[in-house]
Amino acid sequence: MIENPALICAAYVGLLVVLCLAGLHVATVMAVIAVAGALAFLGPPAVLNIGNLAWSTSNEFLLISAPLFILMGELLLRSGVTDRMYSALAVWLGGIPGGLLHTNIASCSVFAAISGSSVATAATIGTVALPALRERGYSERLSLGSIVAGGTLGILIPPSVNMIIYGAMTDTSIGRLFAAGVVPGLVLALAFMGLIFAISVSKRGTSARQLRSPPAMGDLLRALMHLLPIGFVFLVVMGSLYAGFATPTESAALGVLAAAAVAWWYKRLTFAVLNESFRSTVRITGMVMLIIVAAFFLNFALSLIGLPQAITRWVKGLGISPLETIWLLFVVYLILGCFLETLSMMITTIPVVTPLVVALGFDPVWFGVFVVLMCELALITPPVGMNLFVVQGLRPPGADINDVILGVLPFVAVMMLMTGLLIYFPELALWLPRQFFD
Repeated sequence: MIENPALICAAYVGLLVVLCLAGLHVATVMAVIAVAGALAFLGPPAVLNIGNLAWSTSNEFLLISAPLFILMGELLLRSGVTDRMYSALAVWLGGIPGGLLHTNIASCSVFAAISGSSVATAATIGTVALPALRERGYSERLSLGSIVAGGTLGILIPPSVNMIIYGAMTDTSIGRLFAAGVVPGLVLALAFMGLIFAISVSKRGTSARQLRSPPAMGDLLRALMHLLPIGFVFLVVMGSLYAGFATPTESAALGVLAAAAVAWWYKRLTFAVLNESFRSTVRITGMVMLIIVAAFFLNFALSLIGLPQAITRWVKGLGISPLETIWLLFVVYLILGCFLETLSMMITTIPVVTPLVVALGFDPVWFGVFVVLMCELALITPPVGMNLFVVQGLRPPGADINDVILGVLPFVAVMMLMTGLLIYFPELALWLPRQFFD
């Protein structure tokens, strides 16, 4: 039995942060920690299971959905859907105080429903939005902040690659996780828009030149037509899943077919588009799968050592309440998010933290949404917030990244408030899954 789990856990986290900051790939870091722990506590025979574990992990049917959802997003990205979607939403939202800033959040929300990636959402919407925002004289910092924060919705609003990985690692229903992310994702998007509205009304000058007068009904209906392709893809994916016609993997395959149909409709289903989409999917999938294989071996080693169980006993022995434990995890994740990339932070902590949370009586579906929210915060908190650098990369050379950081700070505060709401009102995440699955 492990006598001092807190010390071992602290050493684990410290070694994780040090090796990642040293520039080692996160998969290498997890493999090194797993091998070192297995050798120290279990001896060489435990390390011999790496090959079998890598093979069984790679053959997990559920994980096939991840590259399929990635391919779906790639096809839609290259079909020209994004430009049309942004223009259509600008027509609908341009007259509200804040104008195109609301369009940024709405576009990120819609694109999140087809991409499953926060980085892809921020990069895609930022590429389309920033030139229009500069042309109309919008506040640079608020414009950047809205794109950075809106991009985080990519891993909360389903389908989400992060939720797929969490579900595979914790044996949690992907359908329930997807349903659990819908209400918090929409509430967070509305909270972002509420913040933009409040700032715009108070400053009366978020843009130097507002959009034209309210559009006619005919313009609104024509703009709505450009949103139908994305609605069609989302309906195929989520409709087939929640209606019980398809598993998550099968719904992802149907989504690829729907995305290909949209690309064909726009006359963009060419060999060049397919080649770029397949190559990008293989690159992203290879990176993700390498991390997942290392994570499963780390999970295997930690379980054999008994660290999750020891941590659970130790925390229960401290006499703190379950709610206080969740707030402690909030602080830990907030600190880790400043130094670790989101996927690595999530995968390396799940094997230790999830058994503890479940033992304290929390629903693993709810905790999946909590972890994804903390990953969203990690995406926009310096110094290693990935979305900060993605959006900064879209700006002219020499632009000050402090504008991006300062612009996103109000949105960070909103996300923290949203996390607090989720902690005290878990039904935000659990209501919809219960409607579909109970």
